[in-house]
Amino acid sequence: MPVSTFSAAVHITPVVVKTFARHGKRLAKKRNEEHAEEAQDDILFDEAFHIVKAFIELGTQNKVESLQKFCNTHVVAPYWAAVAPVCIPLRSCNEAADVLIEWFGPDELKAVVGGERWWQVRGLDGIDGEWITQKDFLSDEKVHPPSGRKLSDDDETVLRMEKLDRVMLYVHGGGYFWGSINTHRYQLIRYARKIEGRVFAVNYRKAPQYPWPCPLQDVLAAYLYLIRPPPNALHKAIPPSKIVLAGDSAGGGLCLSTLAIIRDMGLPMPAGAALISPWVDLTHSFPSVMENTETDIIPQHGFLAKPSTLWPVDPLPTEDGRVGPSTNNPPPDPGHADQLKPSKARLEEESSAAHKDGGGESKNAEIDDPDDYDVDHWEPKPPKVQMSDPDATPLELHAQIQLYATTEQLTHPLVSPVLQGSLGNLPPMYILAGDDEVLRDEIMYIAHRAAHPEKYPVRKGVLKSARRQKENAERFTTPTKVHLQVFDDMPHVSTVFTFTKSAKHAYRTIGEFVKHVTDHDEEQLALNPFPRPQPYRSLSKETLSADEANTRKSDGPPLLSKLSGSDETKADGPTQLAAEKVTESISTLENSEDIRMIRERVDIKGEPRPMEPREELSVLRLKPSEVGIIKEAPTIRWLKGQEEWDVRYRQSAEKAIRQRRKNEAKAKILLDNARQQGLVLVSDPGPELTSVVSSTSAHATGGVIQEERRWGPLDLEHERPPPTAIAKRRDTPDALALLKKHIYHTAPATHRIIPKLKLSDAVRAAFDPNDDPNKPPKQSVSEAQVRNSLVPDSLHGMKIWDVLVGYFMRKSQAKATNGKNAIKEVVTGSPVAGAEA
Repeated sequence: MPVSTFSAAVHITPVVVKTFARHGKRLAKKRNEEHAEEAQDDILFDEAFHIVKAFIELGTQNKVESLQKFCNTHVVAPYWAAVAPVCIPLRSCNEAADVLIEWFGPDELKAVVGGERWWQVRGLDGIDGEWITQKDFLSDEKVHPPSGRKLSDDDETVLRMEKLDRVMLYVHGGGYFWGSINTHRYQLIRYARKIEGRVFAVNYRKAPQYPWPCPLQDVLAAYLYLIRPPPNALHKAIPPSKIVLAGDSAGGGLCLSTLAIIRDMGLPMPAGAALISPWVDLTHSFPSVMENTETDIIPQHGFLAKPSTLWPVDPLPTEDGRVGPSTNNPPPDPGHADQLKPSKARLEEESSAAHKDGGGESKNAEIDDPDDYDVDHWEPKPPKVQMSDPDATPLELHAQIQLYATTEQLTHPLVSPVLQGSLGNLPPMYILAGDDEVLRDEIMYIAHRAAHPEKYPVRKGVLKSARRQKENAERFTTPTKVHLQVFDDMPHVSTVFTFTKSAKHAYRTIGEFVKHVTDHDEEQLALNPFPRPQPYRSLSKETLSADEANTRKSDGPPLLSKLSGSDETKADGPTQLAAEKVTESISTLENSEDIRMIRERVDIKGEPRPMEPREELSVLRLKPSEVGIIKEAPTIRWLKGQEEWDVRYRQSAEKAIRQRRKNEAKAKILLDNARQQGLVLVSDPGPELTSVVSSTSAHATGGVIQEERRWGPLDLEHERPPPTAIAKRRDTPDALALLKKHIYHTAPATHRIIPKLKLSDAVRAAFDPNDDPNKPPKQSVSEAQVRNSLVPDSLHGMKIWDVLVGYFMRKSQAKATNGKNAIKEVVTGSPVAGAEA
């Protein structure tokens, strides 16, 4: 059963019932023992956590396309929000492509990316985007349209947002392959309210149909669209100093990679970035990936899927299996890893070869014992796997394990930005992690890498294999100002659970951060990169230990969200009463000269406290050589899950293989018919025109050649895109729809003629629910939003989730208000009107 509101309800309902029963037993057991209060003691959070976890697990039991369709189905915004959809045009996409082409350079484009054309191919005429804010923030002044232009309601909404100078460019998460503006819209409305500004959300293309660097190009295009709007855009150019990049999970990783490109290419830098549980290491090389599985919403075996024509690359395992012992003899093939621990004979061989080639001294010439060899000089690269036993034969991956990028690409610094040569010279960043999430360690690590580039260098293999990364390590040495908060008991992207006090604190802190960095100039931010510090609750100068004081002084002042007095703040409980008894901030900490990092933990009540010293964090004791290496434990865990899926869904895999063959046959017929009908490309030899059949046996589609559309699926003869990319595939429905659109409807500049559709093809299209003889075929749900006419928006799962969250929010606020009223009754000695019993 595909992912839908109904299937989700069927799958989740038993989980809700079991969680309720288990919760009661758990609390009863805790009453008999002394345990600290935990987030899951709250039944509302306990239920919400297991609902989200169950939904993501449901996604792994279905085809990738099914999950994408559900999450990219359009859902109407609430009446109190102002939402205006726009299309980021091809011109902005091309500007972003030019920047990326220059960043990569010709050699890397060819050897690593697979070419410069395929990732520029897209189905839509641009990128879906949305302007979002609250209706209360819109200007009441009369809108004056540009001369000769008739404005739609959405156009007027965009113009009425112009007075809001703070802009958050938000990049949604979803493992790089699902999620959309629709899954995140209610969070985005909340951010707009917190920053008292507007949010611009980008619906970037998703893997595996559009793998790396397609999403990266789209995010960069969105940024350029804001600061350099094309002539037909309604919004004025937004100063970069008024823009903050923000994103969660995969979106956070994309934001960090985009910032690195902006920095490297000398583009205007945004004011700051808010990274919420960013996924920055796709090799899964940090310990928390194995340690926090039970306490997180991420599936144990990763993002598996029921086989389809799209994914996995091999629906059934090959003869060598998906993972097997390495059989490569040194030297390894390009893209493969070398020996994990070299033998003495190998060292002597390399030393001898070095002397032969140039007479210079080999780096290994003085090493007599392999046990003394520095592992930094001998690093495995995908698809080799680092073994727990260094003497064991390395495993080798024969399958693609991540949907976003090929296994060989996982260590590229724009895929896993934890491997950037430098994370210095970036704008101020607020970084959030959940203490119980599997990505906790990599998030904490990149936060410290950014703030202390001299203490946490990238591993040497990255610098040796990438010229730009070596230059960056030497060039960008200025520490990035970072505010890191790790939330107790919280899973991945804890801001999803908007009703919790932890999430409320996160939203307030992000709001204050955005206001601060967009309201002050560079000179002021250099001295005070974060909002004015507030004291910790019940923490005064006298109560600070010497270690705490030294830690806080070296990393910067403490930060506690301001008590703004809003209705939401009041609902959090007796914060104001307690705050009145807290002493003022410590002036010596406020005046610290080296305010490069604020490091905090936040409890389940939304109260921050100083983080322990860096030397006590085990993740910061990892050697650089251990970061960004595919390791044995997560590989074996993934393999066990994939092998289970191979058995469970074998029939689906066999069916997918048969369907791929049929689709390839359809593609051949489509291309043959198009040629017969007059398709001519610029690259074709010989006469420009061929004979075109008469109109009585053909159907005109009204297609056009778009000069801004540079390339199409027929322009990739010499390119080697990743095997999942539909730009060059011919065996999936998505690839056929993309191909047909580029031939008959919106052709790239490389086409000379739009052929007529053969009459038999037009008849078939008329009976195909996903096609139309007069309109472009529906494009991949990884790119295009779905308009569901059968299910009302109010009954879509995303809408239902928002209703549930709203219910949880009201219950949470009621409990907090009752607690606050109870304290007031004690203080004043009289009952508070409106308090519940």
